[in-house]
Amino acid sequence: MRVAKWQKLAEHIRSQIEAGELKPGMKLPSTAWLKAEHNVSDSVIRYAMHVLRVEGLVESVHGVGVFVAEPE
Repeated sequence: MRVAKWQKLAEHIRSQIEAGELKPGMKLPSTAWLKAEHNVSDSVIRYAMHVLRVEGLVESVHGVGVFVAEPE
């Protein structure tokens, strides 16, 4: 079974957060960087970020970026 690109991207970022490579308060790479690094579209990145926000792993600050959320 094929895994969707947004799922792969979300899992990659989730694993970086869980491993402590991305720490609470750290800014995630830009959309442009993620697009180039993972060879995905804007919509793939938006959906992956949406899923991670719903899971409480990241927070978006409009006009600033996406950051690793503080643990609850």
